[in-house]
Amino acid sequence: MRTIIDVWDAFELWLTQLPFLFQVVFVTVVVLPLCALVAIGLDRATRRFDRAPDRTDRS
Repeated sequence: MRTIIDVWDAFELWLTQLPFLFQVVFVTVVVLPLCALVAIGLDRATRRFDRAPDRTDRS
């Protein structure tokens, strides 16, 4: 567990020492797509547990 904490601390220190522009680029290129993938995965996972009937309009 200590190794994981040390790696995270080193990464955090590296990221916070970058110039602001590079931090913005990192967030835009890495963090936002990662968050989108997590959101899509959670959405698909929760659809399996959705017990509501399909809401197709049959008129």
